[in-house]
This record gives sequence, structure tokens and C-alpha cells, in this order.
Amino acid sequence: MKFGVSTFITDRGVRPAPLGTALEDRAFDSLFIAEHSHIPAKRESPYPDGGELPEMYYRTLDPFVALAVIATVTERLLLGTGIALIPQRDPIHTAKEVASLDLVSDGRVVFGVGVGWNREEMRDHGTDPATRGRLTDERLRAMRELWTQEKAEFHGEFVDFDPSYAWPKPVQRPFPPIYVGGGPGGFHRVAELGDAWLADGMPPDELGPLIERMRSVAGREVPVTVYAAADDPAQVEGYLGLGVERVLFYLPTMPEQETLAYLDRLAELAGRYR
Repeated sequence: MKFGVSTFITDRGVRPAPLGTALEDRAFDSLFIAEHSHIPAKRESPYPDGGELPEMYYRTLDPFVALAVIATVTERLLLGTGIALIPQRDPIHTAKEVASLDLVSDGRVVFGVGVGWNREEMRDHGTDPATRGRLTDERLRAMRELWTQEKAEFHGEFVDFDPSYAWPKPVQRPFPPIYVGGGPGGFHRVAELGDAWLADGMPPDELGPLIERMRSVAGREVPVTVYAAADDPAQVEGYLGLGVERVLFYLPTMPEQETLAYLDRLAELAGRYR
């Protein structure tokens, strides 16, 4: 089993470069970072974890800028979005950002994607929350055309463009792996468009039946990465028993020295299972 970290990179926490160096120095294989463009002050959507929404949600750095910085100071670390909010992103620009990051990192991008939960946030991007699933699927299909075709074109319900040149192409062929986040409502997306399921950090006894259900929908042995996992040895043992490919420990957003101390503890736990 592989071990990485998932976190929110903000203007009040550790900077991207020292975080990336610290992760690679401690033999973590990957970093997945969250994305929110903004959070409307008038809140309607309840915070999924309950209570008040932490400020890290509206202080996140742009994921592709942060990961590009990390790419320049690392050599092996996988650079993941966890997750990129596809209903809020122009597919042509996003395809170029993903491909550009894959190029400058020599093929280390993992494209974690999802539909999002904050309805007022996505409405500000012109997205109807009721159709965000179909929109996400279509934008992902359009991006795959941009990554793989010399003259890409796409004609759909939401995305429409005539034959076009779009470079760079990703280093990874045919394109970076797509890790699909979300629950059972998105299992069809895993089946049709995903290379792995990016599962929320639920306990192993809850995750096991969902893995079986997801793989039944997909019709194949889709790898599973657990996002925002607790640093609990019992849960790590449970994930190991389920055959999970990767565990992403949740790293709270903190200043640099506190972050390094926290990573030391996570690395010690991960080292027990390597």
C-alpha cells in the first residue's frame, strides 16, 4: 500500500515549496490538494462535516499554481488535485493546465475530479447544480479529446467547439490518470471515465461494501485511493485488508514548523506498513 497526503494549501499555512520537499524527503508518494474558487458569504449549502465552514475553504491557493511550484522542487512526488471542481472549470483552459503541469513535472500529474457540494459556489460559475453531473461527464470527455487529438473537436449539450489545435499534450499517454471522487452517485463516472476511485476517508467497515458496489458498477477491479484518511493504525490495517492501493493522510493546514512535526508523525505511521 502506498501513502500520500491530502490537504488544503492556503495563504496562512505552509508554503507549497517546503511542503513538497518535506513530503518527498519523508518518502510519501503523492500530494493531493483541495480546490475552492471562492465561498459566497451568504451560505445555503450545509458544510458536509457539520458546523461552521472552516476558513481554509475560502483561502485555498489555485491548485495548478501550487502544484507547479511543488513540481520544481521535487522529482518523484505525484501531484494530485483532490479534487478539481469540474462544474466550475472551463474545460479548454483546464485541459491546458493539466497538460502543462504534466509537462513541467515530467509526467507526475494525477487528475482528481468531482462535482462539488457547494451549490451557491457553482451557481456563481454559471452552473446549474441540478445538471452538474452531466456537465462534469461532458467536460471530462471534451478534455480527453483535447489531450489526444491533433485537431480536437467536441459537440455536446454543454461543451461545443469545432476542430481546434491545443497544446501541450500530456507527457502521460493517453493522458494523466483520472481519479473520480464522490459516492455511489458517481460510480457510473468511475466506470466510464475513471482510472481509480478517490474515496472519502470513511472507516474501513463502511468502505468495504462501497468498494464492492463500485466495482460491480464498473465491471472491473478499479483501484481505490482513500482521501483525507485519519492517522489511526487500526484504520490503516483495515484499508490494508481491503486491498486499498493508496492512503492519503489528512494534513491540517498549519504553519511550516508545525506541519513538519505533523508529517514526521505521519511518516512514522506509514513506515510501519512499507
